[in-house]
Amino acid sequence: MTGPLADVRVLDLTSVVMGPLATQILGDLGADVISVEDIGGDTNRFMGPGPHAQLSGVSLNLLRNKRNISLDLKHADGREAFLRLAERADIVVTNLRPGPLGRLGLAYDDVRARNARVIFCQAQGWPTEGEHGNRPAYDDVIQSAAGLADAFLHRDGVPAIAPTIAADKVSGLTIVYSVLAALHHRDRTGEGQRLEVPMVEAMQAFMLAEHGSAAIPVPAMGPAGYTRVLSPNRRPQQTADGWIHLLPYSKANYVALFIAGGKAELADDPRLQNRFTRAQAADSLYGEVVDVLRQRTTAEWLEFCDTHDIPAGPVATLDDLVAALPTAEHPLVGEYHVIPSGVRFDRTPTSVRRHAPLIGQDGDEVLLEAGYTDVEVAALRECGALRSKP
Repeated sequence: MTGPLADVRVLDLTSVVMGPLATQILGDLGADVISVEDIGGDTNRFMGPGPHAQLSGVSLNLLRNKRNISLDLKHADGREAFLRLAERADIVVTNLRPGPLGRLGLAYDDVRARNARVIFCQAQGWPTEGEHGNRPAYDDVIQSAAGLADAFLHRDGVPAIAPTIAADKVSGLTIVYSVLAALHHRDRTGEGQRLEVPMVEAMQAFMLAEHGSAAIPVPAMGPAGYTRVLSPNRRPQQTADGWIHLLPYSKANYVALFIAGGKAELADDPRLQNRFTRAQAADSLYGEVVDVLRQRTTAEWLEFCDTHDIPAGPVATLDDLVAALPTAEHPLVGEYHVIPSGVRFDRTPTSVRRHAPLIGQDGDEVLLEAGYTDVEVAALRECGALRSKP
C-alpha cells in the first residue's frame, strides 16, 4: 500500500456523493476504506449510464480504493456486524441523519462504547442541534440555503444554482480535512472524538470567504457580495473563432489589451488608476475587454497573454477533459478513465489500488478479519443480514 494514510482504517457508512467522495480521497491517500452499503445498493451506482448494472460512470471513480460489505443494519445481526467492524476502525464516517442513526443504534455513543479511540464524523445537511437537524437535504437545497443562488441573483437578476454538485463536494473536502485534524489530535493525546460537518455551514463558510465583503465589519460598510466577482461580464468571452477566459488584473494587463484592440485612448482611463478603482469599475472594464477579444482568434489571444503575463486559459469542454484522463483496466468491466487525485506527494504518492467493487464483494473478507468464522458469516447470509457476494 502507498499513500500517507497507509496504516489508517476507515469505516464508511455514507451514500450518494458527499460522503463517498470524502472516503474515496481518504482511500486514494492510502487508507483501508471499508464501505458499508445498503442491501439495495448506493444511489451513486445508478447515477447515469455505466458498463455494469451496479457500476455507473460516476461510481467507477467514486467507489475506488474501497472494500465493500453489504449489511442490513435494521437487522440485529447486521448492526452487530457493523459494530464489530467499528471496533477496528480509526475513523467512522456517516451521512445518515441523527434520527435514523439513533434508531439504528449506531450513533457516536454506541460506537464509542466499543471503540473509545474512534474518530466519528457525522455529516448531514443541517446542524444536529438546530431545529432542522433531521430535515433531509440535497446539494441544490444547500446551495440555495448557503447563498450561492443569491450570488446568481446579484449577477444575473434571477437566482440559480451551479451546474455541479458544489455543496456535496465542498462538504466532502471539509470531511477530509476535519477527520485528518482529529486523527492528528488523537495521535498526540490518544483521544477520539465526534465531529460534525453540517453541509449548510460548510457551504456558507465557502461562500462568505469573499462574499461577506463589506458586510463583515460591524456596523456593515455595505451589502454582502464581492462586486468584482459578481460582474455579469466576468465570464468566458468570445473570440474570433471560439471562446477564452481572460482575466486582466493589473493596469499593465488592461493597457496591453486596449492598445492591441485599438482602444489606446483607454490607457490613461481613470478607472485603471489603482486596485481600488479597477475593482469598483470591474464590470465596465470587463465590458471593454469583451469588445477587444472578438478581433483575434483564441490561439492568438493565448499567445498574446503569455507574452504580456495576462491570466488566461482556453474554455475546455467536459468531453475533452475526460478524453485526456489516464485509463485503467477494471477486472470486470474493462477499460475506464481514472480521475487523478488532486495532490502529488513526493514520498507517499496516491494510487488506485482497488477498482470499484460490486455490492457486497468483500463482505466475507472483512468479516473474517473482524473475527467472524466461516460458519458465522454463512449464518449472517442465511438470515438476510449480509448480502451474498457476487
